[in-house]
Amino acid sequence: MKNTTASILLAAATSAACAQDGADMDGQQRQLGTVIVTGKHPTSLPTQIPTTIETVTGDEIARGINASDAEDALKYLPSLLVRKRYIGDYNHAVLSTRASGTGNSARSAVYADGILLSNYLGNGAGFAPRWGMVSPEEIERVDVLYGPFSAAYGGNSVGAVVDYVTRMPSRFEAHAKLALSAQPFRLYGTDETYRGRQGGIALGNRAGRWSWYLALSRLDSEGQPLTFPTRYPAGAASNDGVPVSGAVPGRDRTGREWLILGAATRYHTQQDHLKAKLAYDLSPTLRANWVFGLWDNDAQGRPQSYLRDAAGRPVYGGTVNIGGRAYALAPNDFSQSNESLRHLMHGLTLKSATRGEFDWELAASLYDYDKDQLRAPTVGLPAAAGGGAGRIVDQHGTGWHTLALKGVWRPRGMRGEHVAEFGLQREAYRLRSIENATADWVRGGPGARNQAFRGSTAIDALYAQDTWKFAPRWKTVLGLRFERWEARGGETANAATTVLHGSRSEDALSPKAALAFQADPDWVLKASLGRAVRMPTTSELYQGGINAAGALINNDPSLKPEESWTGELTAERKLGTGQLRLTAFGERTRDALYSQTNVLVTPNVTSVQNVDRIHTKGMELAYAAADVGVSGLDLNANLTWTDSKIVRNDKFPASVGKWQPRIPAWRASGQATWRADDRLSATLAARYSGRQYSTLDNSDPNGFAYQGASRYFTTDLRVVYRIDRQWKLAAGIDNLNDDKYWNFHPYPQRTWVAELTWDL
Repeated sequence: MKNTTASILLAAATSAACAQDGADMDGQQRQLGTVIVTGKHPTSLPTQIPTTIETVTGDEIARGINASDAEDALKYLPSLLVRKRYIGDYNHAVLSTRASGTGNSARSAVYADGILLSNYLGNGAGFAPRWGMVSPEEIERVDVLYGPFSAAYGGNSVGAVVDYVTRMPSRFEAHAKLALSAQPFRLYGTDETYRGRQGGIALGNRAGRWSWYLALSRLDSEGQPLTFPTRYPAGAASNDGVPVSGAVPGRDRTGREWLILGAATRYHTQQDHLKAKLAYDLSPTLRANWVFGLWDNDAQGRPQSYLRDAAGRPVYGGTVNIGGRAYALAPNDFSQSNESLRHLMHGLTLKSATRGEFDWELAASLYDYDKDQLRAPTVGLPAAAGGGAGRIVDQHGTGWHTLALKGVWRPRGMRGEHVAEFGLQREAYRLRSIENATADWVRGGPGARNQAFRGSTAIDALYAQDTWKFAPRWKTVLGLRFERWEARGGETANAATTVLHGSRSEDALSPKAALAFQADPDWVLKASLGRAVRMPTTSELYQGGINAAGALINNDPSLKPEESWTGELTAERKLGTGQLRLTAFGERTRDALYSQTNVLVTPNVTSVQNVDRIHTKGMELAYAAADVGVSGLDLNANLTWTDSKIVRNDKFPASVGKWQPRIPAWRASGQATWRADDRLSATLAARYSGRQYSTLDNSDPNGFAYQGASRYFTTDLRVVYRIDRQWKLAAGIDNLNDDKYWNFHPYPQRTWVAELTWDL
């Protein structure tokens, strides 16, 4: 442990980074490098810990961010990226942090008022946090704790902990919003404009001991193509097939020539969101809160063929002839799907706030896949247009629940000032997924089973940490977390065979430490160190396949947990109207969980496996200030450098010495907001990310291609004008410079947005 600790601090000391820490946070004070929340609706984050905490307020979001979805609030925070592909992206908008790429969704934790939104049923693009349970309009602020430095959070906090703090009314209020968007999209053979509409209303009030909030919204959004049927050039010349035109020549992510035949996965999604919150003050120091969320989504994914026959008709199937070479089109080349989802969220908390010697909190939450069904054909177009054979994937019964009992003890009469936090927690996840054949993919019922996956995991944890101000200018935090993880009830099945997996368990101890020194009134120095153990998810353990011999393929129920040591060193300076911070960070991860090919066995096996060691170091620099030079001009900017390399991987030696996927060497963002007067404000923002890779062996140097991961530079514009006390108009452009960039799928191109809001 001593060697590991020393190597972390040494790596952090040779790196650098920075960010804004609690700027402009309503009702908050700074003391000894920590953020003390004294507002009426405090964050659930442990703000006593002297480590990196970033914040963006609801007012800052409304003024400076074109926020169509809750995840947009994170757009300009240091070292964070949400892989949002279009407005309303419900299944791939995963969060990336300092040392975790967009393929590592299980290495961050997202909460709303302390209710878990992160989806730990799996790890990857398909397991995005449930952002749809929060609307941008209800956000009071968003707090981000970087790194696994609090004992109150499990191993999934290794990248960051994000907490959405939502509003509760102090008097009667009413709100309404209408938003429109348009994205002209030009790529390959696609030249279309994709549009979106959003509308919502909200009411709330406080009367005596009761307060309540009710919101209803609808989104109708069209997304650009996300996938593209392709073919590599055929070898021999042939006269077979229907002669077609329209194929677009290009290069894949390795630089190899190929043909793009069309576009697919153009989602049209309609989402309804209902949010109800109720609070009751049992006494002046004891409050009960209940939250209910309903998110309903109907989405259709549709393809577009670029191929045209001699009569100009689109061609979707059969054998075609392109440039004197024959190609057979498969039914799934031009894929289509219908999805119908209805998810429910419940949360209940009972919390005391005496600010005396002892406070406590009891919290429980449930996230339920009440309905989650995907329908897709197994026959190609045009036969599948009105029905035909297909498959149904049903995840009804999937979900998770949490239970926590927490306490805060502020002992008196002891040397120095102590704040002791402790708690008992349980998180449990269940995966229930079955795919059945159907005679009619549009309306038919389920038939024979194709495949199925089941399993449950749970983590029981006990933690304690003490914040000790042992001298006027010194503060330290020491914490320890114990976790017992269990996996049980695992099943992997195909049409004829079911493989049952035995139960297993793991224990983990995760120590935490932090130290802050107030060098003078303007300078604070901080250091943090923490261990995190990220347990395998149910999908990583059980969602694979079975070969003809009845053996498992593509999954391994004996996966080891990831183990990470993370450290950071920070120097923070208070400026006249702002703040400057430099942070050096480092991370050492053992047994990282990635999908890769094991070349040590014959035949080679591709599945989720443990990568022996990944080392990361970096620097983060950020600046934030108000009224800079010109009255009403606010600036914030950040720059991150990261070096993240695979240093050992026995099963796939070609990856050793290569960059960890989806972690660029450089990234930056910044905003400049001019508040002309009380009515008018204008914001210009920019984001940059350098070159990155999607593969472990970095064999994909061409990022500007389907399935590639490219560098990008985008600029955004937002103008807000308050017409009167009730009415406000906003207009903006995302990706103003129309950069065409990729993260496996193409990101949105220039997007125009307009909003009209009414507030009472």
